[in-house]
Amino acid sequence: MAERSAGEPAGADVEVAVPAEYPGRGRSAAWLLGGLIAVLALASLTRFLEQNVPEWSEGTAFGDFAAGIEFPVYAIVLGLLGNAVLSRAGIRDRMAGAFRTEFFIKTGLVLLGASINLAVIVSSAGPAIAQAFLLITLVFGFTWWLGGKLGLGDKLRALLASAVSICGVSAAIAAAGAVQAKKEQLAYTASLVIIFALPSIFLLPLLAEGFGLSPQVAGAWIGGNIDTTAAVTAAGSLAGEEALQTAAIVKTTQNALMGVVAVALTAYFALRVERKPTAKGIALRELWARFPKFVLGFIAASVIATVYLNAVGSAEGKPVIEVVNDLRTWFLILAFVSIGLEFRIAPLKEAGWRPIGVFASATVFNLVVGLGLASWLFANVTTT
Repeated sequence: MAERSAGEPAGADVEVAVPAEYPGRGRSAAWLLGGLIAVLALASLTRFLEQNVPEWSEGTAFGDFAAGIEFPVYAIVLGLLGNAVLSRAGIRDRMAGAFRTEFFIKTGLVLLGASINLAVIVSSAGPAIAQAFLLITLVFGFTWWLGGKLGLGDKLRALLASAVSICGVSAAIAAAGAVQAKKEQLAYTASLVIIFALPSIFLLPLLAEGFGLSPQVAGAWIGGNIDTTAAVTAAGSLAGEEALQTAAIVKTTQNALMGVVAVALTAYFALRVERKPTAKGIALRELWARFPKFVLGFIAASVIATVYLNAVGSAEGKPVIEVVNDLRTWFLILAFVSIGLEFRIAPLKEAGWRPIGVFASATVFNLVVGLGLASWLFANVTTT
């Protein structure tokens, strides 16, 4: 168990030491191959369910709900089931060398950059950028402050604040790399994102209609508050085509700021939270060593995709970007399956109710502030 500073409340730091090496890891190519087969099989099943369950349930009472379930749900659940089966058989630790969560996550996030067309963000500029900056700043700050008041550790606070203020699971993944959080904390945060995003798909369009919001204001509210891109698309579709267009632009703008937040978290944790008494030059080298290099790949992918689309045109370039996006989804599925396979329950028991309270409160704060900003910034905006 990580040491706590004097006066820090029990349970403030929910990290639990996880051995860097499991017994048998790297010792047997056969076990490594077996683990890889298990990960790929569960990932394939995840993809199959994600693509087919909505179709199977279409027209039923479960249909709308199923359409909003994203791959992290299937991947984590199947990973947990695999975890239970392999642990029961006594072979999970021997296969653990194939559960390459960090590699899968970082590769997926680099590929995510290809879906961020910087030209679209620049062309929409003004209201979308202003809302994204203000909303992220205010919601992140509120979540961080409330988490501190309730005694959460800094790493879990960083994950919760990033997830609820930027773009859900992807932001939590980026934050986890920046602050070196535990896999259990990431899985916990991802679960909260999905739990809160699903009802938002139906609730926000209904509220937007009840409040009499214009399509642009409704879209900006949806895009700035629902934490996953797929859920934003689903909610935007329910609110109408104009609302969907605005929601997509706002969410894309927020996604683009994920790298900025990751850099800021890296600097904060390296130079303040976990700062060591070293010379300035050594401190800067430590900052670079901790810096999540995949953020550079994320930015490079965004620039390359933007230049490519400008060169060949959106119609011709879209199929290529879709291939990259599909590959990204596969890597993130592999990552969440691995999280489930490596998951340990002890940190969640120690965390208790407080992270849920923080996330729920931050979600409400996000809704209220987001509605105010959307009404202010998008009141006179028209979608072409």
